[in-house]
Amino acid sequence: MTTQLAGHLLVQCLVAQGVTHAFGVPGESYLAVLDGFHAYPDQIQFVINRQEGGAAFMAEAHGKLTGRPGICFVTRGPGATNASIGVHTAFQDSTPMILFVGDVASDTRDREAFQEVDYSSFFGPSTKGMAKRVERIDDARRIPEYVARAFATAMNGRPGPVVLVLPEDMLTQTVDLEPLPRVEAVEASSDPGSLRKLREMLLQSERPLVIAGGGGWTPQAAQALQRFAENWSLPVGNAFRFQDTFDNHHPLYAGDVGIGLNPKLAARIKQADLILAIGPRLGEMTTGGYTLIEAPRPKQKLVHIHASAEELNRVFQADLAINATMNAAARSLEVLTAPVTVPWQAWAEAANVDYLANIDPANGGVVLPGSIDMPAIVATLKKLLPQDAVLTNGAGNFASWVHRFFQHHGLVKGLKTQLAPTVGAMGYGVPAGIAAAITTGRTVFTIAGDGDFLMNGQELATAVQHGAKSIVLLLNNGMYGTIRMHQEREYPRHVSGSSLQNPDFCALARAYGYTATRITRTEEFEAVMRQALQGKEGALIEIMLDPEVISTRGTLSAITNAKLTAPTFARSA
Repeated sequence: MTTQLAGHLLVQCLVAQGVTHAFGVPGESYLAVLDGFHAYPDQIQFVINRQEGGAAFMAEAHGKLTGRPGICFVTRGPGATNASIGVHTAFQDSTPMILFVGDVASDTRDREAFQEVDYSSFFGPSTKGMAKRVERIDDARRIPEYVARAFATAMNGRPGPVVLVLPEDMLTQTVDLEPLPRVEAVEASSDPGSLRKLREMLLQSERPLVIAGGGGWTPQAAQALQRFAENWSLPVGNAFRFQDTFDNHHPLYAGDVGIGLNPKLAARIKQADLILAIGPRLGEMTTGGYTLIEAPRPKQKLVHIHASAEELNRVFQADLAINATMNAAARSLEVLTAPVTVPWQAWAEAANVDYLANIDPANGGVVLPGSIDMPAIVATLKKLLPQDAVLTNGAGNFASWVHRFFQHHGLVKGLKTQLAPTVGAMGYGVPAGIAAAITTGRTVFTIAGDGDFLMNGQELATAVQHGAKSIVLLLNNGMYGTIRMHQEREYPRHVSGSSLQNPDFCALARAYGYTATRITRTEEFEAVMRQALQGKEGALIEIMLDPEVISTRGTLSAITNAKLTAPTFARSA
């Protein structure tokens, strides 16, 4: 057994866990690890980012794509706090991720040394924190133990982030150890009694509805879910920003349950007599601010299936709570004996009819101004993007166009196709798309707003350096559109803090090495998109969007006028 630096052993442990890419910004606190990456270039690639927030988003996106922890390395203090946005995203999105933080040396700890932070306090575990577990490796001989435990913690139960702190002097110790074997997630299965009760509840139901989502899904689980839905003729909605969990083209698909929800689907959720939630924790966005499904005791009967026992009955008191991972749950459900006929067949068919009507722009009832027709833009994307394309976005009203009108084939066809933050973090889409391009080589399409792009647009340089290509559609309306919309709803015509003076985005993208085109009319888009798909370089397509086009269902002026004319609005003198 060869003696080596602890930093090299750490890299070997990652390789043993199947890690092929790590994302990060270099720091002097973990130089021994960087040297380890240099020693094993054929086994693991260190992707050099421009800012730790972008690196953490890339690691989180990689965790979503693979189902195994995305890896991020940052330095102490400012590096770790910058990366916290990705840790918080991984926590609320139930994504496996490990953040490694190079730290101050052991002999300077607790003196407020240079850039020192108490990471246990900062990333503190629990549902009110950001990480599932925060640990510090003080003894280099325990590196294999801590790394293996981090992978197990990140994947088991409700997936999520783990933080491992690495004192810089520990990393330069010499050791003669080997990595521990690859860790696999533990499958938790539902008990037969719960399945029998679930079947009885279904047989007693007249208006059941499935809401699927959350972390831990695999193609096999999605396929089993589809067979369960088909056997029982169950309408299925996908939880907020988990729109690829169930095939959007399937005749039992009811739509996405999130922001900008189809009003008919919202009514259907309230009318349902049984909600079968498979995977999602039923957060604020999926439940319409806890109004569609009321906490703590829903009006509908609720069967909640979740991988974490701690999550069950934490917010919602379910009629039946089942602790099971998605693979085990879906396999159990697909063999649940269904009756020959069900009384809700018309209910299920109507749910799909409502969904198809919602994605038909002709049924919008609102004529949006300007020379850009966003539903037509999305229709072009549906026509041109390959079935396995990865779609990414950050946070903002701009994302509602793909959320409403794009249709994912998704996991049932073998691959995850949506990377989007349920935590609502701005700046996620650009780095997430680049991570997907670097690690999968698939076509990647990102939609961003002007404010959203400026959060992490610098990562275009990362894409170019690593030979990756993404296509970024940037909607430029000169403002933080979501905030402006809420301002008009609450304080009409009091514009404050939401206007943007933007750079020349096309010139900026070209400076990073992307091609860039600005369009002002719908009919210009298809040719530019085709060229972007065929080109070797990454591409940015900027659309100058009328500020009035604030959502898929109405204009900014309509929101303002509704507030101004409301009887309860008291105008100031």
